[in-house]
Amino acid sequence: MTKPTYFILLFTITFFVNCTSQPEQPTEPKTEETTELSPKEKLKEAYQLFKEGKDEESVQLAEEVLAIGKETDNDTLVGRALTSLCRNAQRSLDTNKLAELSQGLKELAESSGNQKWMMYRAHQNAEMWRLVGNMDRAEAFYDESMKLSAETGSKGMFMIDHFNKSFVSTAKGDYEEATRLITKYYALRKELDSTKEDAYGLIALAYLLEQQENYQGAHEVAVVTRRLFKEQNLFPEPPDEKPLIAVEEKVKNELDSSDYEKISKNSETESVSSLLEKYLK
Repeated sequence: MTKPTYFILLFTITFFVNCTSQPEQPTEPKTEETTELSPKEKLKEAYQLFKEGKDEESVQLAEEVLAIGKETDNDTLVGRALTSLCRNAQRSLDTNKLAELSQGLKELAESSGNQKWMMYRAHQNAEMWRLVGNMDRAEAFYDESMKLSAETGSKGMFMIDHFNKSFVSTAKGDYEEATRLITKYYALRKELDSTKEDAYGLIALAYLLEQQENYQGAHEVAVVTRRLFKEQNLFPEPPDEKPLIAVEEKVKNELDSSDYEKISKNSETESVSSLLEKYLK
């Protein structure tokens, strides 16, 4: 090998090694972009937080949407935010706060001409007074809500208030009316979604059976309700979970341990349909 060729080869190797052995420049750390939720998404998240018992966070989101709605003169955002806050008032049984929010819904209905806001007002008041234990007042508000939901074509609210009002009828000892309301609820549910087995309505059935002193049936329905809630990732709202908790406590005291455990085990294979066929006659 000639000297010129040797030096050219040596230079090439040295240049290559120097280039490939240079330390890599540190890269800028990636920062995750935070996307602001839309008002609609905030209300959805507020409802989820409410169901999970996280009222402080739920209220904060609802109040943010309420402020946006007022700034932009958006009746829908204002009304939905007020309704969301009504639900939070139920947890602490804050009837004064509910009265304030109800007035806001009434004024919105008057200014917009949309009677659905009066329907939501009536529904939320019915839920609160049922929690408080004033069944006569709760029944009057449910009747108002059902009248308005029928007039405005709000099928979802019309359906759910049959379920809700059944608790009042059961508490007042009108078991025939309670049975009619639960039956109608499931008929309306089937019309809206024939493919879904609704576990939520079982709360009303468990409460009805417990009040009729059918503790074995009440326990069976309550166990299936809790199992399906877990499977479907459902969180019952305060006015609805209150009677379910009462049923669970009552049957534990009324049934002996062997019957209690036997029913719990046998209930693993029961479904909504089988329970309705067994008890809703």
